[in-house]
Amino acid sequence: MMKSAQLDFAEEIWQAVVSRDSKFDGKIFYGVHSTKIYCRPSCPSRKPNRSQVTIFQSAQAAELQGFRPCKRCQPHAIAPTINKILTACRYIEAQSDRVPTLTELSTQVAMSPTHFQRVFKQIVGVTPFEYGNAQRRERLKQHLHQGVKITDALYEVGYGSSSRLYEQAPEQLGMTPARYKQHGRGEEIRYTSANSPLGYLTIAATKRGICSVKLGDDLAKLENELHNEFCHASLHRADEELQEWTQALINYLSGKLSLSELPYDVKATAFQIQVWEALKQIPFGTTVSYSDVACSIGHPTAIRAVARACATNPIALIIPCHRVLPKAGGLGGYRWGVSRKQALLEMEQL
Repeated sequence: MMKSAQLDFAEEIWQAVVSRDSKFDGKIFYGVHSTKIYCRPSCPSRKPNRSQVTIFQSAQAAELQGFRPCKRCQPHAIAPTINKILTACRYIEAQSDRVPTLTELSTQVAMSPTHFQRVFKQIVGVTPFEYGNAQRRERLKQHLHQGVKITDALYEVGYGSSSRLYEQAPEQLGMTPARYKQHGRGEEIRYTSANSPLGYLTIAATKRGICSVKLGDDLAKLENELHNEFCHASLHRADEELQEWTQALINYLSGKLSLSELPYDVKATAFQIQVWEALKQIPFGTTVSYSDVACSIGHPTAIRAVARACATNPIALIIPCHRVLPKAGGLGGYRWGVSRKQALLEMEQL
């Protein structure tokens, strides 16, 4: 039987309460039955016995069950803070030619710079500068794919010099701007394939990390998809070089080991990065809904966009999109087939 993140009292969630982990503030709330008071995880109050606690995913949910907000940690005040952070995100996105300064952003939402930076990272998952830089990177990609000259594109999106852009290119684009403009032409990509408990598995990687993971019943079809996906790159087989990563994925699919952190190199929008980072936080053996993910990244109405970000995840398994289910019930879709999604969820319950 699959577990629900709303109902399942996962060990990770309890440890967040015990350790007063502020990263979970605004994402979960705990109510104490003996006092009928609910708190945020970082509340400095004495922690209750686990048997006395119910976990909620919103302050509203706790209050609907008759719990009152703690006067010490004021968990109900998190919602206005989230709105301020969303306002800051919209302000960052509106700047087409620069990344706003921390002081400028904190002034916009009437918060001190230090507090704003800390809260922004807790809610969004990255710093304000990292979020702004991701937005700038997406604008640069759009300009390059539209045929804008590199020198013109970099100044239009706010890079102060071409040298700065090329220094950051591996991190920002995964390749140099010239190669990115040519859809990866000249990029060296290694790949391998293997049989797994869920069918054939193909893995492709740049020198920076894994850029593609595919599952299927037809190996020739999977490898053909790989060649089409990276048609402008130099693609060659490298079984031995990728053996360690391949074995880690096969061990996971065999139910032997949970999947450890593997390096990856994927191109994504700022929104996709937010969604994928949220997916990586879903505990092994636990499921959440698309709306849960949307709320956790501060975009509660972006349920369809979250579903698209899951569907376009090029490194499934490493980023566990199979742990996201429709709130109405059922399994929903899965890039490699619903039967594989079911198998993955059942395997994680063992």
